[in-house]
Amino acid sequence: MGGNFVAELFLVVLVVFIGFSSIRIIRQASVGVVERLGKFYKMAEQGVNIIIPFIDKFRSIVDLREQVVDFPPQPVITKDNVTMMIDTVVYYQVTDAFKYSYEIASPRMAIENLTATTLRNIVGDLELDQTLTSRDIVNTKLRVILDEATDKWGIKVNRVELKNILPPQDIQTAMEKQMRAEREKREAVLRAEGQKTAAILEAEGMKQSAILNAEAVKEAAIRQAEGHRQAKILNAEGEAQAILEVQKAFADSLVMLREASPNDKVLALKSLEAIKEVGNGQATKLFIPSDLAGLGGVFASLKEIMNIEIETKKE
Repeated sequence: MGGNFVAELFLVVLVVFIGFSSIRIIRQASVGVVERLGKFYKMAEQGVNIIIPFIDKFRSIVDLREQVVDFPPQPVITKDNVTMMIDTVVYYQVTDAFKYSYEIASPRMAIENLTATTLRNIVGDLELDQTLTSRDIVNTKLRVILDEATDKWGIKVNRVELKNILPPQDIQTAMEKQMRAEREKREAVLRAEGQKTAAILEAEGMKQSAILNAEAVKEAAIRQAEGHRQAKILNAEGEAQAILEVQKAFADSLVMLREASPNDKVLALKSLEAIKEVGNGQATKLFIPSDLAGLGGVFASLKEIMNIEIETKKE
């Protein structure tokens, strides 16, 4: 009885072991390479996969996600014989698990060595300044060459970046001095440009000020002359108006005198007033008629003449 129980227990354990050995679970974004009797049999996809124990075997589980590898710095010599240390970062992804498993023994080491040799070839055709300023060009060339070389390994190189470029210490010192000299040069140029601009603006300001002052003086002179002209015109118009008023008053007085029909006594009185006005003048000699009656006759004649002139004006 005891021997049968042990045999049955062993058989149960063996069955359980074989059952667990025949079941393999593949995680997401991974694939398994299954061999049967040492030969490739199939690809085990994500999820539960059943295999035959002792006959089927998983050679490897391949991660299909994008991989990032940071390779250590490599010595690289430029075209102008400057040795630099450059480290690269490669982004690659397995696209064919069969080729990845059977076409290359150590894929990561192969990519590292291929990156180092390709980088030396590319940088060897560039001078130091070109290497420092042409990272994008180097990255693109390196990616294309690596992608083409690793295609037969079932690997696709998506991106290559030059992480650090470290020239020798003496070159770094010389570059720092050059950069400092360039900064000082740009500073001097900018200062000179600023002074030049300030001088130009100051000269332009003085020019505009002189022009405005001249225009102001010209405008003032024009306005002053215009004022004098207007004053003269107004004075002349005033004098003409005064003359017209005097003539009008004289004409009105003649009309009034005519309408009043003065007699000889009034004319004689007017004659005396006229003589008085003449006497108040600046004449040194004064002739007075001996007969005022005769003077009255003269004014009577003057009255007739005035009447004639007034009639003429009315017509």
